[in-house]
Amino acid sequence: MGEGPFRVVVFDWDGTLVDSTDAIVAAICGAAADLGLEVPTREQASHVIGLGLREAIFTAVPSIDERQMDAYVERYKVHFFQRDPHLMPFDGIVGILDALADSDSWLAIATGKSRVGLDRALRKTGWNGRFFTSRCADEGSPKPAPWMLEDICAELGIATSEALMVGDTTHDLGMARRAGSAAIGVSYGAHPRAELGIEPALAVVDTVAQLRAELMGRV
Repeated sequence: MGEGPFRVVVFDWDGTLVDSTDAIVAAICGAAADLGLEVPTREQASHVIGLGLREAIFTAVPSIDERQMDAYVERYKVHFFQRDPHLMPFDGIVGILDALADSDSWLAIATGKSRVGLDRALRKTGWNGRFFTSRCADEGSPKPAPWMLEDICAELGIATSEALMVGDTTHDLGMARRAGSAAIGVSYGAHPRAELGIEPALAVVDTVAQLRAELMGRV
């Protein structure tokens, strides 16, 4: 995998751009408690962030029955939406997006959110015009399958080696590896630095300021 310059920078959403890890963990655990299921630990709940919702639920709450899935999803939404009005981008992220907008790179999103969820989040942040394209977990094979990155690059008419993935989980980095793309991991989100080190990356950064420095040297 190359080290740049890259034609497209693809961002994960939750835990990478927006400080939403605690809200997602609380929703996963709260929904399990509401249905009388075994409540996962914080580590178990945070590990599944970035996966498609159904895979995340079955992984974090393995005791759930398929017949309980719809009820679980509804309770998850209740807990998440209670916190959603307070979710904000990490300090410094807007500055990164502004700086990248002045470069020749495209910006894109690859997220475990549903299309409805991402569109809602883009409207809330006012970021609809910042990203050239996006892919969501309910539109194709979710992370860590390579589909999102491959499809983004196909739309842009570039090779996957010209894409740089930025994410806070091993699911993001694993997707990049499978697609033949480079990646930068951020340890301020769902997965700790030690866990991110399982997958190859150009760098793992601990702060948004470090992320900006890494990105601006590679686009």
